[in-house]
Amino acid sequence: MKILHGGAMEINILTSKIIKAAIEVHQTLGPGLLESVYQACLVILLREYGLTLVTEVPVPILFRNKVINEKGFRIDILVENRIVLELKSVEKIQPVHIKQLLTYIKLAEKPLGLLINFNENLLKNGITRVANGAGI
Repeated sequence: MKILHGGAMEINILTSKIIKAAIEVHQTLGPGLLESVYQACLVILLREYGLTLVTEVPVPILFRNKVINEKGFRIDILVENRIVLELKSVEKIQPVHIKQLLTYIKLAEKPLGLLINFNENLLKNGITRVANGAGI
């Protein structure tokens, strides 16, 4: 089967790698640490998996095609210039966290984001997938 650059199948493969890495970090460290610790460890694993990423990516805020703020938000991790990772270490994911991620992926014009809350006993309960549009 042919994998198209940026297609849904490639996005799903990337997402699987990211989730696998996040689970490995969580299994090693467990819940209860600072977000920055999980981020540093996840970055190491994702790079070991051969993925390209950048951290703390500034996202400007635009209004009517004018830049309101150059560094309005910061994306925790941007993987392969397509998937936005928003990491948390909170008691419970709130609707505002999901809205925050949706705003990031819209402003950055990326197709998908993963909200990962490392403060869960079972990490799969702390992962939320947020798409920017249909078909992803």
